[in-house]
Amino acid sequence: MHILFLTDNFPPEVNAPASRTFEHAREWVKQGHQVTVITCTPNFPDGKVFEGYRNKLWQSEVVAGIRVIRVWSFISRNQGFVRRILDYQSYMISSFFASLFVRHVDVVVGTSPQFFTVCAAWASAAVKRRPFVFELRDIWPESIRAVGAMKASKVLDVFERMEMFLYRRAKAIVSVTHSFKDTLVQRGIDGAKIHVVTNGVDTSQFSPRAKDPELLNEHGLTDAFVAGYIGTHGMAHALETLVDAARLLEADPDAGDIKLMMLGNGARRDAIIARAAGLSNITFVETVSKKEVARYWSLLDVAIIHLRRNDLFKTVIPSKMFECMGMGIPIVHGVEGESADIIARHDVGVPVEPENPAALAAALKRLHARPDLRDRFRQNGLNCAQQYERTSLADEMLLVLTDVVG
Repeated sequence: MHILFLTDNFPPEVNAPASRTFEHAREWVKQGHQVTVITCTPNFPDGKVFEGYRNKLWQSEVVAGIRVIRVWSFISRNQGFVRRILDYQSYMISSFFASLFVRHVDVVVGTSPQFFTVCAAWASAAVKRRPFVFELRDIWPESIRAVGAMKASKVLDVFERMEMFLYRRAKAIVSVTHSFKDTLVQRGIDGAKIHVVTNGVDTSQFSPRAKDPELLNEHGLTDAFVAGYIGTHGMAHALETLVDAARLLEADPDAGDIKLMMLGNGARRDAIIARAAGLSNITFVETVSKKEVARYWSLLDVAIIHLRRNDLFKTVIPSKMFECMGMGIPIVHGVEGESADIIARHDVGVPVEPENPAALAAALKRLHARPDLRDRFRQNGLNCAQQYERTSLADEMLLVLTDVVG
């Protein structure tokens, strides 16, 4: 089977869509299938072309047996609604025309969060007369409203009509959460064609390891209890809460040696760093390569996962929680809804109310004082990670694609 996969993020970018697509495609190739990925020049999240690449009309490479075609797009930092839309639309057009030159395709897959990529996949599948599969990673454009990136307007209404058109046209929809499936069914989409394949973890890369002494020394964390956030510093994450919690901890004589480390880039990073001015118990680290991420995870005694308090985010399952489980890192989970249920059900961390600095600080103090609790969460996480191993999840999605083609 020849799978044509359209995604605007792919390694060496290190965000969740890039990792999921690569790890699934890698497994499909191992099973003898042909996979072609059409993506853009790596630039997320800073809007700067990665070293070794150029923003050209067409460039091709083979990565782990996957044919990767990179096309030109309007590159913009992950900041500003209009510029981001131009980025998305330019990739949509470029990827569609590039897809016309990929021959003998059996199925076309387009992945969100934003659906302009999925528009290109639908158009490509229609021209090729092949089935089209929608991989649903986010309810977009509703997420634009959720983070306040754009006020209600006729433009968003048009986007939502396009969104519904794509759901109906898809031969199958692969959702990363059960909540997304429920939402679509409530909106009139046939539940029989919606399949849930959650995010997961590549345990060959994310597994327990000792703290990296070189990085501990480099960042002044050798004698600290390290609580860390690793990921995008965007509008959806409300990371000001972490800075405010750090301020509470620094003023608390009972907080001991707790220090926060925040790794990543994004639209809100500069503002968050400015907010942390004067604090000595918080360290900021720029985005690192995928190979380096696990080294930084190793530094953490506790991982923090956080999103804004919004009903939409109750339907989201942050993929980094599975990486935490794979590495045996206890989680302080500032997200409500389906993901919080997973944390509670598997007993791998402490849920806290989103955007509540006092609750976050209290949870960190509790875990700092309770090594027995950390050990319990660590072991439960390692056990749970096996249920979300990326290899088996790739098999689940492959069954959906095989059924659609067959």
